[in-house]
Amino acid sequence: MWIITLYSKGSIQMFEFDTEKEARERFAALKGEKILSKIIY
Repeated sequence: MWIITLYSKGSIQMFEFDTEKEARERFAALKGEKILSKIIY
């Protein structure tokens, strides 16, 4: 599982993805301070 944490305009949003490809495509399109994390259970 991949998670993007986005800090923008004083708020925090999190987006969850099943594949790395999906996450990296969305990561490139988002604006603001962001972190891409891989979650391993």
